Amino acid sequence: MNNSFVFRQGLPEFSLWDKMKQKRQVISFNIEITARCNNNCRHCYINLPAADKKAQENELTLGEIERIANEAVSLGAVWCLITGGEPFLRKDFFDIYLMLKKKGLLVSVFTNGTLITEKHIEFFKKYPPRDIEITVYGVTKETYERVTRVPGSFDAFMKGLNLLLENNIKVRFKAMVLRSNVHELSDISSFCRQRTKDYFRFDPFLHLRFDRNPARNEEIKSERLLPEEIATIERKDQGRFEVLKKNCNKLINQGPPHVNCNHLFRCGAGNGSFAVSYDGFFRLCSSLCHKDCIYDLKKGELGKALREFVPSIRDLRSNKEEFLKKCRICPIINLCMWCPARADLETGEMDGMVEYFCKVAYARAEALIKVKEAEEFLKKRAKKQE
Repeated sequence: MNNSFVFRQGLPEFSLWDKMKQKRQVISFNIEITARCNNNCRHCYINLPAADKKAQENELTLGEIERIANEAVSLGAVWCLITGGEPFLRKDFFDIYLMLKKKGLLVSVFTNGTLITEKHIEFFKKYPPRDIEITVYGVTKETYERVTRVPGSFDAFMKGLNLLLENNIKVRFKAMVLRSNVHELSDISSFCRQRTKDYFRFDPFLHLRFDRNPARNEEIKSERLLPEEIATIERKDQGRFEVLKKNCNKLINQGPPHVNCNHLFRCGAGNGSFAVSYDGFFRLCSSLCHKDCIYDLKKGELGKALREFVPSIRDLRSNKEEFLKKCRICPIINLCMWCPARADLETGEMDGMVEYFCKVAYARAEALIKVKEAEEFLKKRAKKQE
């Protein structure tokens, strides 16, 4: 996980995960079963063309996925997320899913929903997923297809989503907030919340590409909102902002800076969870793809990766003076998008500084402080009037 704050609803089982972590080496893992996708979204950090033969040849086989799953389960894993790319592009998706289910794992699926058919519905009714999470890029054809750049994708999305909902398959929603769809965010929120009381989240923090394609990265940057826009959007979302306010004292450090701390990793990456790329590389989290921080599971064992590789990565430190004197001791680093994985993708260095992230953090902090000050003022005035 990165340091950005994500508002979540309806997940009381997180306390259960925390208790379980004390007894298990692994609780959960994400596995990308493909990097290919049938959409061509402007903001996507992983998608390769659906017909990309090289990408398909590099994908883990069913047998390789099963070996990794066996090791994960033996180490205590209880939950697995199948993601991509678009996982339904795999012709053996049903085999992969069923294999994971038969090992006793709770299985979730991330999808764009456009490839869902009656066959998928029959399968999921027989073998229910923990949940299926669908990304909503827009609620009009014009906006949705401006993002996906695939004609007909909106109709396919609506068809797939309606099939899931009509058959009571558990669906959760997320939305990426882009320059191309921000004008519809309110409608996207209403669309999602009308269809599920369980879960909806939006994310305005766009991630650069794993393949570091310069042209595609510039396109992603062009879709990013201004820092002030992000703060305003969060302020308008009552549930999200209430959680930010509740955690204000934790997110804005009031104490002295930890000047002696030069560790890169402050998050929980690699502790109780991990991710596997479509071509078989172990990652401490789904975003961390620095060449020195990945471990080839086609050649090595998961247990060894967790016992030896993870501690070596989590112990990485920075000697960069600029980073240590600015980022590491920053009192609002917990409001920042910065993490070693994102820094690497943005700058090529895991202790690199990113000006955009700084501006977002300060905009969020300013919004929180202003509201907090206003509430304190109103409380004082109310007491005087009593």
